[in-house]
Amino acid sequence: MSDDEADRDEDGATGSNDGGELEDVLSTVQSRVDPDADERARLRAVAATLTERAEDAATDLVAGADVLQVGSSARGTWISGDRDIDVFVRFPPELDRETLAEYGLEVGHATVPDGHEEYAEHPYVKGEVEGFDVDVVPCFRLESATEIRSAVDRTPFHNRYLEERLDEALAADVRLAKQFLKGIGVYGSDLRTQGFSGYLTELLVVEYGGFRSLLEAAADWHPPVEIDPEDHGADISFGDPLVVIDPTDPERNVAAVCAMENVARLQHYAREFRTAPSVEFFEPREPTPLTEAALREHLSDRGTTPVAVRFETPELVDDQLYPQLRKSLAGIVTGLEDCGFDVLRAQTFAAETAVVLAELSVAERPAIERHLGPPIHVRAHAEGFYDAYADDPEVYGPFVDGDRYVAERAREWTTARAFLESDAVFDVGLGAHVETALEDGYDVLVGEETAALLPEFDRQLGAYFDPQP
Repeated sequence: MSDDEADRDEDGATGSNDGGELEDVLSTVQSRVDPDADERARLRAVAATLTERAEDAATDLVAGADVLQVGSSARGTWISGDRDIDVFVRFPPELDRETLAEYGLEVGHATVPDGHEEYAEHPYVKGEVEGFDVDVVPCFRLESATEIRSAVDRTPFHNRYLEERLDEALAADVRLAKQFLKGIGVYGSDLRTQGFSGYLTELLVVEYGGFRSLLEAAADWHPPVEIDPEDHGADISFGDPLVVIDPTDPERNVAAVCAMENVARLQHYAREFRTAPSVEFFEPREPTPLTEAALREHLSDRGTTPVAVRFETPELVDDQLYPQLRKSLAGIVTGLEDCGFDVLRAQTFAAETAVVLAELSVAERPAIERHLGPPIHVRAHAEGFYDAYADDPEVYGPFVDGDRYVAERAREWTTARAFLESDAVFDVGLGAHVETALEDGYDVLVGEETAALLPEFDRQLGAYFDPQP
């Protein structure tokens, strides 16, 4: 199939471009992302030193322990300038988890003497050695990824699978793919980004046979997309927009963390890049800070009312914080809409303080609301509705409208501010730590009062009022 045929959309238009222009762009980017010989040699030397230290410490503790360098630096898929070395220490499966954790820290500190301890499923040691960021992570040495006892136990299997399939050309294309995903803002499997992990990116490049063919395929994806590199054929429904069955574990979707929006962004930018190649697609864009004058201008032009709930950011790592912020955002948006305050768009930000921002099409409502009762022929429910309001002097009605009773009653909240400042906000389904933070106090900002979010959130608000795909 020709490039033009591959790019032809439903309207018969083409996304073709001068192939020479595309190759020129990719060549320029490749020269930026490929580590040179000196960088490769330096990394190999430091990694060898670290591996030797870890092996000496591990084998002194227990027979049968071994050490692997894993990750992109082990597979030659790291981007020039990245300074990460991951050292995995594999212990015999006979060890219990407590002993594994104890031995893992001992080996970690022997490998990275100035390192500090961090915690995931197992504690591990993190530090800097000769300018490289080093993680020393303990795991169990297992025969199959289906036997894993913690998430990190998969990593050696992932490493081996990719090492067996990546050659120099594919590794170079992996670097292009990673930089492209960084450029469009969807690289990273952390729960703040909800994007494409390094492992997922490498699997996609291997599956499609290169960066160019990955973009060509992604441009025409129709989610949900399912990719099963090893044809496991597992009868499992994941319910995600992108499903990439882990070749080492058929019950796991490698792309589970990918948000629908980020899958769609890859599709959008794949089409844009193939139509008009540019190095700009590979360069992360920093939003322009929003000034107070620009904020006021946007509000005047849009005729909307922003409301913001601002509070002290809970002391959580991002992977715990952002799911709670998103849950709180969803709850507050639902609460506002249930009260008749129509939400045009909403977002959440966090730095030293955290913010749930909702832009309202309707910020004030009348003093009364229409309450529709059951059909009159549904006698028991209709009589109950009628009796509930018949003697209430503050209610207009009940009266008959069509075949139903209707009552016009006092509205509980006539302004979004009143709702957000009330205890009702605690009933909308907040994240646990966000709820605790709000109990300690929060501010409600309405309309031009949201200028108080500047300068802390000037770039986030700049991005909000200049939305990109």
